[in-house]
Amino acid sequence: MNRRLLIFCFLILCGVAFVSAETGKPNVIVIKGATVVTVTGDPIPGGTIVIEGDRIAAVGKDIPVPAGAEVLDATGLFAYPGMIDAGCFLGLQEIRMVRATVDSQETGRVNPQVSALEALRPDSMHIPISLSTGITAALVLPSGGLISGKCGLIKLTGWTTEEMTIKDPVAMVVQFPSMRGSRRPSATPEPPSRNLQDLQELFDQARYYGQAVRAGTDDKTIPLPDFNETLQFMQPVVNGELPVLFSVHSEKDIQDCVDFAKKEKIKAVFMGVTDGWKAADKIAEAGIPVILGSMTDMPSSWDDGYDAIYRNPSILNKAGVKIAFSSQSSSLAKDLPYMAGKAAAFGLDREEALKAVTIYSAEILGVADSMGSLEKGKLANIVL
Repeated sequence: MNRRLLIFCFLILCGVAFVSAETGKPNVIVIKGATVVTVTGDPIPGGTIVIEGDRIAAVGKDIPVPAGAEVLDATGLFAYPGMIDAGCFLGLQEIRMVRATVDSQETGRVNPQVSALEALRPDSMHIPISLSTGITAALVLPSGGLISGKCGLIKLTGWTTEEMTIKDPVAMVVQFPSMRGSRRPSATPEPPSRNLQDLQELFDQARYYGQAVRAGTDDKTIPLPDFNETLQFMQPVVNGELPVLFSVHSEKDIQDCVDFAKKEKIKAVFMGVTDGWKAADKIAEAGIPVILGSMTDMPSSWDDGYDAIYRNPSILNKAGVKIAFSSQSSSLAKDLPYMAGKAAAFGLDREEALKAVTIYSAEILGVADSMGSLEKGKLANIVL
């Protein structure tokens, strides 16, 4: 088989279960001869990967080929786990300047009931383009407001939202109020302190609402509170069952967000974190993972070096923060590999850069048991 065609096939067919029409059993495909980069272990020169259906059945050096298996000669190639874009708008934004093709933001400021995958367009042209660059899964985000809604993880193959969904929801997306205010003028600007107060009140009300519901359920003499959709959808968050993905950028906001997450005792993940390098030790001490945003942003301050945004991943990683990368886009999702490469050029260890777009992303998103590395039992998301 032509190698270029081989690469194309495995990017397109990742995560799809192959079943024989004659036997009804999963088809077996063997990739033989490639240098297998498992990510979680040492590379395996001349390795073999056995795939049954949509799962990896075996990975190693001298693995016998099952009878009847289709063998693909990948000698001279490298096999990597598919990359994960840990935050994008694939399937929600087609052409940003054409409003009819953009469905990433709900009206209103507080929308915990919103699920990003409800608006997903599986036929988006950006999906196959991103797939062709080695991205096999993506976290699709809602945006806007204070509580944007729930994000979900998809694979980049499939004809319907149901086929593409890997995990939904993954987290609640919160735009943490910035004490610096916004650079964009607004006709009715909200004071930053007011936004933070609103966020605190929402968490307090959600917690009180949950306590009242539990009390009324356990003791029939206590009346149940009136149903409140917003507060009901916040219950998994305040109970610590659903992580919160905080979009936060400046040093002061990062520090405030760390304190807020500790106070509320919630599972927190930070996204964006432009000035993370200034608060790396505090983030590491709190044990909060970080999903980095665009690598093309300008430094947040004139006092920062031109390369501050490029050194940010390396500084966070060396401080002990688990990092991942996100495109924060739909049309630029295809550039995810270049983000990791640029970070490696500015100090991030190359192996750590690879892990940041594979296993670290999977761990942060709670799917490391099924993807992020080439190991037995995981989805066959393989890039050659």
